Amino acid sequence: MFERPRLGEQAVLVHVTFRHIIEQADLQEFSELAVAAGVIPVARLLGLRDKPDPKYFIGKGKLEELREVITHNQAEVVIFNHELSPSQERNVEREVKCRVLSRTGLILDIFSQRARTFEGKLQVELAQLQHMSTRLVRGWTHLERQKGGIGLRGPGETQLEVDRRLLRDRIVTIQKRLDKVKQQREQSRSARSRAEVSTIALVGYTNAGKSTLFNALTGAEVLVADQLFATLDPTLRSLKLSGIGNVVLADTVGFIRQLPHSLVDAFRATLEETRQAALLMHVVDANDPKHEDYIHQVNQVLKEIGADLIPQILVFNKVDLLQNANELLGATEHDKEGKITKIWVSSLTGSGLDLLIDALQGRLSILRVERVIKLLPHQAQIRAQLYDLQAIICETPIKEDGGWELVIYLTNYKWGKLCQQHDGLAQALIALD
Repeated sequence: MFERPRLGEQAVLVHVTFRHIIEQADLQEFSELAVAAGVIPVARLLGLRDKPDPKYFIGKGKLEELREVITHNQAEVVIFNHELSPSQERNVEREVKCRVLSRTGLILDIFSQRARTFEGKLQVELAQLQHMSTRLVRGWTHLERQKGGIGLRGPGETQLEVDRRLLRDRIVTIQKRLDKVKQQREQSRSARSRAEVSTIALVGYTNAGKSTLFNALTGAEVLVADQLFATLDPTLRSLKLSGIGNVVLADTVGFIRQLPHSLVDAFRATLEETRQAALLMHVVDANDPKHEDYIHQVNQVLKEIGADLIPQILVFNKVDLLQNANELLGATEHDKEGKITKIWVSSLTGSGLDLLIDALQGRLSILRVERVIKLLPHQAQIRAQLYDLQAIICETPIKEDGGWELVIYLTNYKWGKLCQQHDGLAQALIALD
């Protein structure tokens, strides 16, 4: 139903640089996106303008040049590295007699190829339908026919109106299904919250090596490939940290410059794992000369989804590819409180991962507090519960009254729950570090 380039189609890539605009679309990334979609870029048409042409996006001169390039290379599709309005797409198609896709259409196609889970496929279809709903009028003659026959001629629904109604109905159906999936995810997160299981979310620009790092830390077998959006569906795995216990590590979809808003909205349920995380591992490709710009792009998306205030550790990955790899591997930077904020690792070779584990333990340990309490013999049940929670660091018997002095290490949440269950426990607190 969604109009996308077929694998192996020959494509002309159109990229326009605009004067006086700071954040420009990236040409190299655009080429990689096209390859990731499975098309064959046979030519690139570059232009320079002050602002987009309201009718064709590019000027009439470039439009004529585009027509010649298509004919010379026998191209089957034209892909713009920009967002075109529905009328601009129609106008260009009418002039060049060739299908035209915008940047959003290209990314949607890649996502549709990579989605594997039921939820992922629903999210992609929702984004496709929302994108298509603004582009139904494409000069197709059947869309203007009246629906009817004998006894039904005259005023009635046009085929265009029927298509729009069917799209709206399908969008409503998908949204209801995604709402159910969202409820299931919220129940899972609530269960983890009650069990005091923290979530660490891996975020970063696409192809930064998140899945490789995820596999190295958890032993999972998530697909790893040197291409944009190699993995789309989120994956959750358990990771045991010393002194913390089990945490959940979440591998999320990679971000990209100018990520279409329709995709951000469609994947908001999936990105909820990022918003609810206790800590973000922001994975950066240290070997990419544009990595500073990519950090900025990822932080913009995090702000858009409401995850910009969650604590981060910047993990500079692929350090083994740098000339000064031996100097950087395992290097760290700390904030004023001594917490690790940046670390340089290689998820492929495993170098620096032990320090990364230590950094994760250190950042999550602030959620836990060490306490010293005194329990009397009739409070033995509390002592047993603390042992069940693996919260006791050491204990010293008190000979005078047969009680115990315990050094415990647990979260404020668990301490509060114990105090609610046992009235005298708060008075048992004799020291707080």
